[in-house]
Amino acid sequence: MIDHINNQSSIQELFTHELEFKYSEAKEVLPGIRRIVAPNPGPYTLHGTGTYIVGKNEVAIIDPGPNIDSHIQAIVRATSGEKITHILVTHTHADHSPAAKPLAEITGAKVMGYGPHGESGGEEGADLSFIPDYVLKDKEIIKGYNWELECIHTPGHTSNHICYGVAGTEAVLTGDHIMGWSTTLVSPPDGNMRDYFSSLEKMLLRDDKFYIPAHGKMIKNPRRFVRALIGHRKMRKKQIIKHLDNKHVSYIPSLVSKMYPQLDRRLIKAAGRSVLAHLLHIEELGDAKSIKSSKGLGWVLL
Repeated sequence: MIDHINNQSSIQELFTHELEFKYSEAKEVLPGIRRIVAPNPGPYTLHGTGTYIVGKNEVAIIDPGPNIDSHIQAIVRATSGEKITHILVTHTHADHSPAAKPLAEITGAKVMGYGPHGESGGEEGADLSFIPDYVLKDKEIIKGYNWELECIHTPGHTSNHICYGVAGTEAVLTGDHIMGWSTTLVSPPDGNMRDYFSSLEKMLLRDDKFYIPAHGKMIKNPRRFVRALIGHRKMRKKQIIKHLDNKHVSYIPSLVSKMYPQLDRRLIKAAGRSVLAHLLHIEELGDAKSIKSSKGLGWVLL
């Protein structure tokens, strides 16, 4: 799920909608890493969710995707003659984790994740039924027959989001934390802008050469990309503060219309969730205050 609002040139120029793929077919992204794109294209998923196969002979599946039978069968066909031993998810959204259970029933593989979905209430598409067989921890190393994954807890998009560093490739499977085609939606209460900033800074401390997102093309300039994302978020924060007033209460629909005057109507709700995440972060920093009224939750500048 994505923010989709990109009017800052420094980040916009890094995004691309291009991706070479065919549905139901596995394509090698890097040695030892294959991708199958699920047939769930849309305004929040681009071409569809990328499911990754790591290793050979005995393999791990990362983000089995939505519970679409044709996609699950495509995973099974792509690993014919091999054994799926692990199923890992980056986070619990409906386009990433629901296929874990049916795939596990077919293969007998163990399902892993940071835990069930966190606090719900505002976002759409949460997979509240996901319960891992094994709960992962930050910095934990998961080993298979000829592969190894490093768990990197990156809360923000969701509280349980994990990226996976693939040993021997200098690549990280970034899920929805960092995507190749758009910024990430941060939707409270489980999405948290403060955590998202911290998780981006966490990625800057690493020496990765490639990011492989669940949506979009592989990113070959990770640090430049992350710096641009941080700059974009800081720009949004300043933009919101600019539109707030210390005498009159501002409401999210008004802020969205001012900030995104030509926004696709399908994305207005997502923009509102993103603005809310920023406002909550701004309030935490002591620069604004929320006020409940008959019109709903409003905001004033301090």
